[in-house]
Amino acid sequence: GTGVTASPDQAQETHKAIRDWIATAVDQKTADEIRIQYGGSANAANAPELSACPDIDGFLVGGASLKPEIADIVAAIAK
Repeated sequence: GTGVTASPDQAQETHKAIRDWIATAVDQKTADEIRIQYGGSANAANAPELSACPDIDGFLVGGASLKPEIADIVAAIAK
């Protein structure tokens, strides 16, 4: 990855736009039930704030998955 992380507001805005598009293009039930994962640079420092965003349902963790901090990332999304 680039190591560049979107702000939580930017990430939420993008995820909401995707969910809104799915609601329009498919249906609201699918939009409500689909899992949309953040694919940016998730790490132990930003995972709690990103996971608090209502339209971020998980992370696609890259390099951080090979470090001990993965436990903190998993804990943040599990809350």
